[in-house]
Amino acid sequence: MKNEPLFEIFLQATPGLEVVLRDEAVEAGFRKPKATAGGVRFRGRWSDVWRANLVLRGASRVLVRIAAFQAMHLTQLEKLASELPWNRYLRADVPVRVEVTTRRSKIYHAGAARERVERALGSRGLALSEDAAVSVRVRIEENQCVFSLDTSGELLHKRGYKEAVAKAPMRETLAALFLRAAGFDGAEPVLDPMCGSGTFVIEAAEMAAGLAPGRARSFAFEHLATFDADAWAEIQAELETKTVSNKGKTRFIGSDRNAGAIDAARANAARAGVLEQTNFDVRSVGDLERPEGPAGLVIVNPPYGARIGDKRGLFALHSALGQRLKEHFQGWRVGIVTTEESLARATGLPFEPPGPPVAHGGLKVRLYQTKPL
Repeated sequence: MKNEPLFEIFLQATPGLEVVLRDEAVEAGFRKPKATAGGVRFRGRWSDVWRANLVLRGASRVLVRIAAFQAMHLTQLEKLASELPWNRYLRADVPVRVEVTTRRSKIYHAGAARERVERALGSRGLALSEDAAVSVRVRIEENQCVFSLDTSGELLHKRGYKEAVAKAPMRETLAALFLRAAGFDGAEPVLDPMCGSGTFVIEAAEMAAGLAPGRARSFAFEHLATFDADAWAEIQAELETKTVSNKGKTRFIGSDRNAGAIDAARANAARAGVLEQTNFDVRSVGDLERPEGPAGLVIVNPPYGARIGDKRGLFALHSALGQRLKEHFQGWRVGIVTTEESLARATGLPFEPPGPPVAHGGLKVRLYQTKPL
């Protein structure tokens, strides 16, 4: 495997957080990752593909670029697609599906383009299925066709533990990137006073313990012709040896006024294997207490009013949160993820300039954060 040529690997990221994902990829030891629109690219081998799926907390998908060429019409697209070395990547006994997007190109009909690529695959003896675990992704933009293999399958935020979900949940990948953007490195306590189903708290506990986010799930790359089960098992075993024991150290705390959300958070933490490192309580913002021990990070994704609650009634909630933090959390940093600058300002906290806009549930949110209070 070490002698195989390098190829391009693309890590999909939530737009607005590409640089944060790049920094995570650098820290994880991948080769010269570069942030670009919609993600991070670097050159690597199949072992890097497997490890990226397993260890990167912020990537949404891991794609392998297998070909790029110009096509001006559907017949050309089908001919060139049929000439690609599909048997190098795909197994005859594993069905595949094709997904196509097209922009500003002479080939403008994505459905017609997909049919032609499917015909090309069929001519090579490959089976097709709309619900196949393996997908070929084709992006046609300005007449340039880029072919990629989705090596992840289900989106990587699906860690395998969050069965219980509260209202308007934040994806785990997004929470991990916001934690990193807020300066969290695993060595400080984290508190979320509106924790919902516990995503921020559980992600922080896993990061501190060195637990791989993909340890409890399967991936599409396991169905490719390039998969080596023995090499994959070695990567998994090596990572397990780096896990840090944090049992008995409750440094990751969540509270919420909704008892059902707290029950969900506890259940999710138990499935993730970090119940002993976390603590979840039913508590309103007005009753928020500073945990014993060193200062850390308060991070919260409060209601915006767009989907949950009445925005006019949220100003008082944000004001109460800010007042409580100023009075009881001296030395702690605060990060608030919100769509509304006016709600962030209602806390009265001394925020730095906000981070870039980030897509979340059809909205654009930003991270507002403070220096130690």
